[in-house]
Amino acid sequence: MRTAYSVETVRAAERELMARLPEGALMQRAAAGLAAACADLVGRVYGTRVVLLVGSGDNGGDALYAGARLARRGAGVTAVLLAPERTHAGGLAALRRAGGTTVAPAAAEGPIRRAGLVVDGIVGIGGAGGLRPEAAALAALVEESRAAVVAVDLPSGVEADTGEVRGAAVRADLTVTFGTHKPGLLIDPAREYAGSVRFVDIGLGPELPVEPELEALQHADVAALLPLPGAESDKYRRGVVGIAAGSARYPGAAVLAVAGALRGGAGAWWYEG
Repeated sequence: MRTAYSVETVRAAERELMARLPEGALMQRAAAGLAAACADLVGRVYGTRVVLLVGSGDNGGDALYAGARLARRGAGVTAVLLAPERTHAGGLAALRRAGGTTVAPAAAEGPIRRAGLVVDGIVGIGGAGGLRPEAAALAALVEESRAAVVAVDLPSGVEADTGEVRGAAVRADLTVTFGTHKPGLLIDPAREYAGSVRFVDIGLGPELPVEPELEALQHADVAALLPLPGAESDKYRRGVVGIAAGSARYPGAAVLAVAGALRGGAGAWWYEG
């Protein structure tokens, strides 16, 4: 079961946790998980060209600290700074100490086209209303590239609470989300932009309410709902499936439905087409 909480709930939980932790500890936990996920995705860190798309929020800081970790392992890391005057200072200093470089968005095309990995840290969970033109142009470059794309917490351009996509958005191969899933990672159309989702536990669990705002069943959850036949079970106690599907024009729909019923383990089924 995947559970998700709204932006307001997540932020309240983060504030409570940060009040008990040393300054910056939560971001370091997120950055460590993000760097590990990136390393797993590319397989070989040393020599990989990595581009960080860095906005002004904490997602940009996560990307910078993760980029510093990758640079220390031999990756060539370039950060594209969308708001240089508001870039996370600590993350930027860490990246530069590790040998990373920075460029302006106007000079980003070459690095993105040569990259093996792009890390999307443009916008965080508070983003709404679609990407601004400069960020949208970067998202288009990334989509045209051959690089693997990792989104920090949520792909930039999708709305965390509603799953809406208003205009351009980053389409990720992998989204690394922290503390809890966000509704947009489980709701279409945003879910299609997230790619695979990797959850990183940063210790937020005790601060979150018991009842989530959204639940999404996974394969194991669905399997647990199916009845298990016993030695004395007859066909009716194993479930009956009724199928009304297909037509002379679309016979394939009936074939798929009946094949699914046969493979699903039902004891009996009837078909009307």
